[in-house]
Amino acid sequence: MHALLTAITAMTIASTTPSSFHEFSASSIDGQPTPLSAFNGKVVLVVNVASFCGYTKQYAPMQKLHDAYADKGFAVLGFPANEFGAQEPGTDAEIKEFCSLKYNVTFPMFSKVVVKGASIHPLFAWLTGGHQAVPAGEIAWNFEKFLVGKDGRVIKRYGSRVDPMSDEIRRDVEAALAE
Repeated sequence: MHALLTAITAMTIASTTPSSFHEFSASSIDGQPTPLSAFNGKVVLVVNVASFCGYTKQYAPMQKLHDAYADKGFAVLGFPANEFGAQEPGTDAEIKEFCSLKYNVTFPMFSKVVVKGASIHPLFAWLTGGHQAVPAGEIAWNFEKFLVGKDGRVIKRYGSRVDPMSDEIRRDVEAALAE
């Protein structure tokens, strides 16, 4: 009987654990519920962002990357977070204004989320939970990046120091778009 209950519990957990990026939702920076299934069939680069970080200047190459591949089925998605040095203290409206005025950001931005710790957003718990070729582990700092394929699986993870327009990221985006 115990073995049967254990098997049923394992099946229940497995059936409720999301297997795809597209199974999540998040609020847009304007507060609109956004099912991430809206990006089904697209390649996305998910980035935890902050307005007052040494890496904030990466907004410019993130926008450039988004513009370079948007017409091929690619999008950069920005998720503001305040877990690292309180470098994203603003409201969603302040963040949106900053990104728009300072960096002309037009790629999708989302409402501020928690990317590590007890209150972690379910999407980031899943992203950092480990995937086939991507090891598990907490986000270490602002501007970590996750490349997600058209099918919603995580393809690669990049640290904060990796420039969004680096040869590595552009090569990986092009390969994912070709799949």
